[in-house]
This record gives sequence, structure tokens and C-alpha cells, in this order.
Amino acid sequence: MSSPHSKSAAVSAVLLALDEGRTPERPVFREAVRSLLAVLAERAPGRSVEVRVPPYGAIQCVPGPRHTRGNPPNVVEMAADTWVELATGRIGWAEAVAEGRVQMSGVRADLSAYLPL
Repeated sequence: MSSPHSKSAAVSAVLLALDEGRTPERPVFREAVRSLLAVLAERAPGRSVEVRVPPYGAIQCVPGPRHTRGNPPNVVEMAADTWVELATGRIGWAEAVAEGRVQMSGVRADLSAYLPL
């Protein structure tokens, strides 16, 4: 968690709420998810993989062939709590995938090289 985004007040507030078994406030959750997605986009520039964290955000990242029309061939989707936990290192990529917390398709959809942030 070396980036300023991953140490933001929103990320800290979300992690605290999750630790306490509470659902984080929607605006705070949105800010945390979007800031961590922005870090991923910075660290893995490109447009070959679409990462979706509904309902808060989606980005395209990872070097490779650019996708422009229709459904992208490389998609990673997960819940907001899973994304925050992956991005901050609270859960590992392999563990999240094995538990079914991450849905992915395509040959470039493995984000383990970029996580945690």
C-alpha cells in the first residue's frame, strides 16, 4: 500500500467498517473503490482488461490488445469489499479466486502480478 490513494481516509474508513462487520457508507465506499482502481490503472496502464467493481466503478488496464466494441474478452468483476481487500493485501488473488469472490474471463484476466497495490 505505497500509494497515497491506498492510504486515504476513505480506504481506512472502509477497512475499519469491514473489520467491525459494518457496511461502509456508500459515498465512502465509492471513493475508496475508485481511488484504488485509479492506482491499478496507473500501475498497469493499458486497455486489454476491464476491471469492474459494481456499482462503484470500472476501468480498463493491463498492456495488450485494446478492446473497442462489444463485450471485452478479458473481464474481472468482484464486489466492492473484495476489491478493497485485494487492493490492500488483506486477501490474496489466488484465495479470492478459489473462494469464488472474483469472476474473470479471458487470458489476460489474472491480476495477481499487480496486487496488492
